[in-house]
Amino acid sequence: MAAILLVTGLSGQHSATNLDLLGYALLTAGGLALAARRRAPVPVLAVTGLCAVGYQAAGFDVPAVAYLFAVYAAVRAGHRNITVAASVIMLAGLPLAAMASGLHDTGEAFAQARGALELAWLIAAGAAGEALRQAERRADEAERTREETARRRANEERLHIARELHDSLTHQISVIKVQAEVAVHLARKRGEQVPEALLAIREAGREAARELRATLEALRDDDKNPPRGLDQVPELVQRARTTGLDAKLTIEGHRNDVPAAVDRTAYRIVQESLTNIARHAAAATAWVRIDYRPDALVIRVDDDGKATSDTAPVPGVGLLGMRERVTALGGHLRAAPRREGGFTVQVELPVDQMS
Repeated sequence: MAAILLVTGLSGQHSATNLDLLGYALLTAGGLALAARRRAPVPVLAVTGLCAVGYQAAGFDVPAVAYLFAVYAAVRAGHRNITVAASVIMLAGLPLAAMASGLHDTGEAFAQARGALELAWLIAAGAAGEALRQAERRADEAERTREETARRRANEERLHIARELHDSLTHQISVIKVQAEVAVHLARKRGEQVPEALLAIREAGREAARELRATLEALRDDDKNPPRGLDQVPELVQRARTTGLDAKLTIEGHRNDVPAAVDRTAYRIVQESLTNIARHAAAATAWVRIDYRPDALVIRVDDDGKATSDTAPVPGVGLLGMRERVTALGGHLRAAPRREGGFTVQVELPVDQMS
């Protein structure tokens, strides 16, 4: 645009006076200002308008094409009122500029101003900007509608999952809990020693019922039952001891606030690891170590079970679930037999970029 305006100005009959040099500079500046029309449409509107009035006053009868592009950009950006006010000022200022260039006939001055900025061009530029602005707004509205529809469907799916979990698991867990409660009650009523395994089953049933209820409430976006996290890890270790496993907990480092997702994942890692030890490892001792570092949370669970370094571990559903949780948070998981026997699960979860 700067080149077109400059060439148009050079095609006229002008001498190399200081006023003409100013006109050439204004022609060039008016075109170059359009480079910033997206970032600063209103200032560009003002600059191109002033340049058009300036080179008209300098005697250059060149159409204000740059100003039309600035009008289009300003209206597209939503500055309609400012654009209308600026255009009214332009329509009034151009005849005055033409008279300042040496035209003393008012009719001729208005004719030159009309040639520089036709009202039809001005309306067309504004209409084009408004049309594109409306189209972009409709596109944005359609995008928001799609996002809202996706969120609504996701919420409906969450509720569907909650209902399915409730229907499929609540009854079975309730039966286990009730049967364990009855067995403990009958044993105590007969004056018999209640087996530790039976007490552990009863407590596990109660805990499973509480966790299932908390999970269902979380799926329903209910904050009255917050998910479990690192604060409940000592309870996990204590519960593991009731099954006959000598579980030990070590916490190192300074406890810092960790993101909620890391907090929940850490609890599930320890829970799943202790469950796997109790079910598969045939171990006598388990060590749980939690290390709070400035940029990461490191969790390590070891056992002295039957796994050996020359046997490759077969990943089960629990281990795959842990790996998915850790990977989703950008962390690393290592699960392998120990050199001295047993199995180790080590997880490193980043906390600096998640907070």
